[in-house]
Amino acid sequence: MLFAVMALISVGCMAQKANVKKVKSLIQAETPDFYGARQLIEEAIVNPETAGLADTWYQAGMIGYTQNEKFNIAAMMGQAVDEELKGQAAMESYDYFVKAAELAAATVVDKKGREVQADPKTLKLIAPKMMSYYDAQDFIKYGIYLNDQKNYVEAYKAFMNHLSIQDLPMMQDPKLQAKMPKDTIYEQYRYYAAIFAIQAEMHNEAIALLESMKDGEYEATVVNQFLYQEYVSLNDTVNFVRVLKDAVVRFPKEPWFLQNLINHYIFSGQTDQALIYLTEAIEREPSVGQYRLIKGNILANENKYEEAAVEYEKALEVEPNLADAKAGQGRIYYNQAVKMNEDAAYISDAKEYKKALAEMNAMFKKSLPFFEEAHRMDPENRDYMITLRTLYYRFEMEAEYEAISAELNK
Repeated sequence: MLFAVMALISVGCMAQKANVKKVKSLIQAETPDFYGARQLIEEAIVNPETAGLADTWYQAGMIGYTQNEKFNIAAMMGQAVDEELKGQAAMESYDYFVKAAELAAATVVDKKGREVQADPKTLKLIAPKMMSYYDAQDFIKYGIYLNDQKNYVEAYKAFMNHLSIQDLPMMQDPKLQAKMPKDTIYEQYRYYAAIFAIQAEMHNEAIALLESMKDGEYEATVVNQFLYQEYVSLNDTVNFVRVLKDAVVRFPKEPWFLQNLINHYIFSGQTDQALIYLTEAIEREPSVGQYRLIKGNILANENKYEEAAVEYEKALEVEPNLADAKAGQGRIYYNQAVKMNEDAAYISDAKEYKKALAEMNAMFKKSLPFFEEAHRMDPENRDYMITLRTLYYRFEMEAEYEAISAELNK
């Protein structure tokens, strides 16, 4: 009975190995039967007798690899190609080849008791296939196609397949590595892969890529901005503050990072900390008027008008066309006038009330030329126009009021 069972197991094993061999003939036929080959290999990769053999997985990979090659030849001949099926075949074979390489490279003990690779012959066959994928940019082309279909998850996976080829153990031969430099194109592909991950809301994957790129040179500013936004999406305050602090130092002429850092400190009630970082940023890069502008705005919000006025003036010295700084000068007077108007409501004495209104109007009047100049600097800014319309209405400047209203209604 035991002999009969063993015989059945042996027959089953031989049948599965025969199926693996048959796969090769099916895909190499003049009219390949990829469907039939896949049916056969699906049995072999789960059967205990063949699932642990590198050749099983290698032949599984050869199905998609050969199918992808057929599509490439058809495309070169000007024939229409099913990009979805072509890409899926390549992606499928990549995973099978990786598994085959792991099994082939595994250490086993031979008949003489020596530790050797399980299947060096199969292992040598896989590297050229991966190199072929790399050279033909098959995964990159498929990723671009998937991006056009708005399938960002799979587009990310396709690009990552291409990018990972260089790091596979089987690809570490110096001659192969020389053909796969981690150059600007490599960084460009990593950048696009990160964008796909962001679009797919794969935050952890996006962060991993962006963190590895943030200190590089390729699209460095944008990479750090994306990284900050990814941490914000996860409500990870510690890390988004870290990214902003690093970027403020690395990109001293880019106000975006400092502005977001300052906003964080202000909204979390740490205005003093915000002013410290502003002062340090100004010392590092005094030519950026935007930093003075931000500092002026903070001081103005704290009713430190004289100090704010100094900052706005210094901002305009280094950036004469900084419209917001000019408007900031106007807001110093405008906001004081608004406060005077509020206080006047509590004055019961008619004479004192009339005096307060006159002083208030004089303060509004002081703000007017600054907003007019800001509007000349930046004619498209609607905030300036709205403020000017309010001031023109207050002072019954009919022609100016009509003109600015017409601009707002365009």
